[in-house]
Amino acid sequence: MASPRAPRAWTRRQFLVRSASSLAIASLAKPSISRAADRPQIAGGIQSGDVSDGTAVIWARADRPARMQVECSTVESFKTTIASVSRDALPDADFTAKLLLNDLPPGQDVFYRVRFDDIATGIAGESRVGHFRTAPATGRSISFLWSGDTAGQGWGIDVARGGYRSYRTMRENRPDFFIHSGDHIYADCTIPAEQKLPNGEIWRNLVTEEKSEVAHTLAQFRGNYKYNHLDEHFRVFHAEVPMFAQWDDHEVTNDWSPTGSYDAAGHEDDGTPLLVARARRAFFDFMPIRDIAARQGRIYRKIAYGPMLDVFMIDMRSYRDGTWNKGDDHRGWILGAEQLAWLKRELAASRATWKVIAADLPIGLISLDAVALGNGPPDRREHEIADLLSSIKRAGICNIVWLTADMHYTAAHYYDPSKAQFQDFEPFWEFVSGPLHAGTWGPGELDDTFGPIAMYQQGCSPEQGENLAPCFGLQFFGRVDIDGASGVMTVTLKDVDNRDLWSVDIVPQPQPRPAMVAQHS
Repeated sequence: MASPRAPRAWTRRQFLVRSASSLAIASLAKPSISRAADRPQIAGGIQSGDVSDGTAVIWARADRPARMQVECSTVESFKTTIASVSRDALPDADFTAKLLLNDLPPGQDVFYRVRFDDIATGIAGESRVGHFRTAPATGRSISFLWSGDTAGQGWGIDVARGGYRSYRTMRENRPDFFIHSGDHIYADCTIPAEQKLPNGEIWRNLVTEEKSEVAHTLAQFRGNYKYNHLDEHFRVFHAEVPMFAQWDDHEVTNDWSPTGSYDAAGHEDDGTPLLVARARRAFFDFMPIRDIAARQGRIYRKIAYGPMLDVFMIDMRSYRDGTWNKGDDHRGWILGAEQLAWLKRELAASRATWKVIAADLPIGLISLDAVALGNGPPDRREHEIADLLSSIKRAGICNIVWLTADMHYTAAHYYDPSKAQFQDFEPFWEFVSGPLHAGTWGPGELDDTFGPIAMYQQGCSPEQGENLAPCFGLQFFGRVDIDGASGVMTVTLKDVDNRDLWSVDIVPQPQPRPAMVAQHS
């Protein structure tokens, strides 16, 4: 295992003290204003995301039309500031606002202070303070987490049972950032007031109007994201840890694909179902994700996090074929030609020691919604993965690791070409984790197309039954540590109680070819 990293200099208590003092300063600035109702409020939490060496995205939501003011400093006292920017939060975006910070110093703890000012009167609202750490310019050790699946199967916020406990546990790990692998919400699942547990006890949810029905309208999709911000652990975690966000199916509806009509609302002019368009808009409204110029609404992207790590956030939902992963014509795809070409090009251009492919679905677990069909040579969507893996081998690209969630249990898969039907690739690891706060399932079945071996897996047992509630402790996330001196990657699978379930050290292989220079995209 890599050596434990030193604790951060910042603590939750410091954040609360800083936020309280910031609020006091904001109030003193307008001594004639005494009523809290006169001042714009931050509705929910604050978030940062897509943090790299010199940039970061900041997000917050107001309770009315307002102007978001953001100040940044490398000292928690804000004695000096390195940036001060603003962005309007307007009704069209449900009063959300996000902005991109540029020219930040690399390898630094950055504290950011957010408040909203009333657009008409200039009255200043409360201030809150968040934190992120920019990517290092040198080989500093890195630690990050990943998982997915929040508020699924009707298991919402039960305050008496600790709410979203996984977010509290993940915060205790003090990561540099967090990859959310998809299913931030379950737009196709309601949150009822109560659910009965197998032991006869009652799970009692916080409830909202938007979560009382399956989402069809834009307001309902947005309401799904607002529901998560009701949880204290969720808010504190996101204020302190930047997120790299991708999506999967439940941000829209179960197992969706780009074609077909999902409700009576019909399609946009380009054929996109209106349900998908609304869901995508709500996702971009509420995620601290950067907008890519000329590619509005594109989720796949590369995030460079120093010389030791590039993260490739892929989208296995938006460009797939429009059928279940079956058919007599043996044609299928899950990335699409443009995204596949982008991924090949960017992997070949990467100079980082490690290339992490953050996928919203696993590639070796049998699923009509994903890639694997069952034992045998590549078929349908597996052809695309075979093409990618063989191109990686031909280009001499080393040190690729796949991370994913979706399956509602945790596992470590080692892909061995000597065990595979398709053998034109180099061995690699795929790690699965989740759920963060949803029903737990039992381990799935692997196929032999790419030769995956289950080195570890844990989920619910047949005796426990599937859709096991979060209170039974089988909620999972993964931790990745990259040692700054040796470059060794340590992957640890963990549970909601912060127990280390299984771990492996992966030694980086020498790069056999010089990396090509390419434009980041």
